Amino acid sequence: MRAVLALWHREIVRFLRDRPRVTGSLLQPVIFWLLFSGALHGSYKPGGMDYGQYFFVGTLAMITLFTAIFATITVIEDRKDGFLQGVLVSPVPRASIALGKILGGASLGMLLAVIFLLLAPFAGVSLSVPSVLLGLAVLAILAIAVTGLGFTLAWLMDSTAGYHGVMMLFLMPMLLLSGAFFPMESAHPLMSWVRFVNPMTYGVGALRHALQGGPGGELAGLPSFGVCLLGTILFALVTFALSTFVVTRRSVRNAA
Repeated sequence: MRAVLALWHREIVRFLRDRPRVTGSLLQPVIFWLLFSGALHGSYKPGGMDYGQYFFVGTLAMITLFTAIFATITVIEDRKDGFLQGVLVSPVPRASIALGKILGGASLGMLLAVIFLLLAPFAGVSLSVPSVLLGLAVLAILAIAVTGLGFTLAWLMDSTAGYHGVMMLFLMPMLLLSGAFFPMESAHPLMSWVRFVNPMTYGVGALRHALQGGPGGELAGLPSFGVCLLGTILFALVTFALSTFVVTRRSVRNAA
């Protein structure tokens, strides 16, 4: 646990000391939400709600995704700086390396999501204490899942430019086809099928149920909250298992 806490603390400190990164991470989701909600205000009402309300949940999911991309890129930087080699030759279990880096990135995603969640009244989203607590729990699981995926890809990459390209190739379609931007029930049959095998669909769905599900906890066009939550948990478990696998399989020489 010392190694996990040390790696987690290092990720938090690196983020807080990088002022441009802090500023960009805080303002980027707000700008996205303002642009999309402003452009579609009054002209598009998914599920009968204002688009700003609908996209609010999607923005929370986008925050966790983008934070995962920028947080896990430090894996490649640590390899080039020699820090990663020092960690790998230490007696620290490989799973602890993966867990510490993933928890660090997930914590940053949670921190930014909580800050954006404070803007819910301005978006016309009414929240209760139970819905906020449930939403934070879902966000934590989703943040771990996407950070684990980002860590796995970053560990296998040697170029930051290549990493960004691969992440955008995989993660942006996952976000767009998850229902974060638009409902997917009226999409093309092929796209409608893809959304059911897209793990982000269940994370966004669980988050939407938690924050906007209402008294019955159900929303049209989405799997039930239980199915969405189970899919999100499985997503997190699979990505953590993959992270541990690549850390264990790749030697110190190959990681250099």
